[in-house]
Amino acid sequence: MNTTMWRKALKVIPNVSREEWDGLDFISKWLISTRAAVLIMTFISALLAGLFAWRDSSFNFMPWLALTFGLVMAHASNNLLNDYVDYIRGVDQKSYYRAMYGVQPLVHGFMSKNRHLAYFIVTGFLALLSGIYLVWYNNFDPLVWVLIGVGAFLLLFYTWPLKYIAMGELAVFLVWGPLMIAGGYYVIVHQWNWNVVLASIIYGLSVTTVIFGKHIDKMQADREKNIHTLPSLLGERMARYTGIGMMIVPYVLIMYLIVTQYFTPLMLIVLFAVPRLRQVLPAFLKPKPSERPAGFPEGQGGWPLYFAPLAFTYNSSFGTLFVLSLIADILIRILLPAFWR
Repeated sequence: MNTTMWRKALKVIPNVSREEWDGLDFISKWLISTRAAVLIMTFISALLAGLFAWRDSSFNFMPWLALTFGLVMAHASNNLLNDYVDYIRGVDQKSYYRAMYGVQPLVHGFMSKNRHLAYFIVTGFLALLSGIYLVWYNNFDPLVWVLIGVGAFLLLFYTWPLKYIAMGELAVFLVWGPLMIAGGYYVIVHQWNWNVVLASIIYGLSVTTVIFGKHIDKMQADREKNIHTLPSLLGERMARYTGIGMMIVPYVLIMYLIVTQYFTPLMLIVLFAVPRLRQVLPAFLKPKPSERPAGFPEGQGGWPLYFAPLAFTYNSSFGTLFVLSLIADILIRILLPAFWR
């Protein structure tokens, strides 16, 4: 077992040689193939669903665990499927971004198509088992079937055709926001809550900035391959400004939920992410540089990507603080229930 590689693959998308790949254990190969570093965003969405359930005194560990495991496996299987579809459609090549910022096992010849499909089938099956458990836990509630069905549709058809027709970004927002968080809350609590839906938009927008940044980075290459992402339709300047808007709107929504007393003022802890936002915004206000800026990381999730790693760094900071502020909000309600009714 190569625990050093496990830790690395959970932080970045590693670049490894064929010799290094052949010496890796199965878990390391799975982590690299699934781009495990970005699975943290899914874990945070599942964690938020559980925290909102805890906030309403309706938390149940086993369904939350099944939800979290299932969502992470679903995201992992989606990444595997994305790479497979893009490879067989001729999109992912050694000169394309996906193969430049990290290992793409199919493109680099590290893995056969059959082995890659086997990874996808097993990972997807684990996600399906979690979904079946949640359906059973909710007494075969039709809405749970709908939530799982929508998630499965977006998983299977994100790469094609949704990404090709400027629907991929919307799919990401719906999945990591309302579907995972508000839908996850529902399967734990058995109750729909529109305040949770609104709160889920906060993190959903934050995650969407990452894929938005990635599609800005790949805009020209995508156009050449007839992949019409939303940034490619908006143009780089409007796409950059849209990304900025998606970083700012969550603060407005948090303030609204504080004013309406759904959140306590302790949610303002999230403002500690503003210094990171101030570091990222100047980059989004200007076009992507033609050459790697001095000190900007290269490979492993860095250059030639530019806006995506900046957005991911900000998302990590904002997401962590959003979780911490929600925990503080919950604890103050527990410690001072009469005051924060």
